[in-house]
Amino acid sequence: MIRVLIADDHPVVREGLAAILRSGNDITVVAEAANGEEACKLYDLHDPDVVILDLRMPKKDGLQVIAELIASRRPKPRIIVMTSHETEEDIRRALVAGAKGYLLKGELSEQILDTVRKVAQGEALMPAKIASILTESLARPELSSRELQVLQLLAAGKKNKDIATSLLITEHTVKAHMKSILTKLDAIGRTEAIAIAMKRGLIRKG
Repeated sequence: MIRVLIADDHPVVREGLAAILRSGNDITVVAEAANGEEACKLYDLHDPDVVILDLRMPKKDGLQVIAELIASRRPKPRIIVMTSHETEEDIRRALVAGAKGYLLKGELSEQILDTVRKVAQGEALMPAKIASILTESLARPELSSRELQVLQLLAAGKKNKDIATSLLITEHTVKAHMKSILTKLDAIGRTEAIAIAMKRGLIRKG
């Protein structure tokens, strides 16, 4: 039997996914977690073969859970990310962190069961749509952590002076970061840069 841990903060989603998995006669759901912190504890308690994980969860988000489990558990967990979000940054970060599969909520039952079985066997698997988004993401220049900080503050309505104060850098440095950001995002101005970054999942509202 393939032993699966489900981690999602929405009870209806957990129940629906558990029902799909139990329809496979070779799969059993050993535990269900409502947040990232609980997911890590239940992983240690049940030692599942596969973890199906939502990226948006309280206490610890999916990326934090992936990073923690991959870094400290042996053998390395086999993790499938299942989410309604499909921004390229979410996908890239999840797979770079060590996720073995990626499913979008709403997938057919057969696709979910097939993915769980293949990931349990050690395969890496993702839908063609996700693979395409990931390929595009990896082909683009990556923003540095400082550039992302500048962009996030800019999206929050901060001026250059405020950004410089918040990050303890000079306004000249802020302008240099902005020039680099516009070039990397191929944006003609700050408003377009913010729109592109939000669409790609590089920064978030608020």
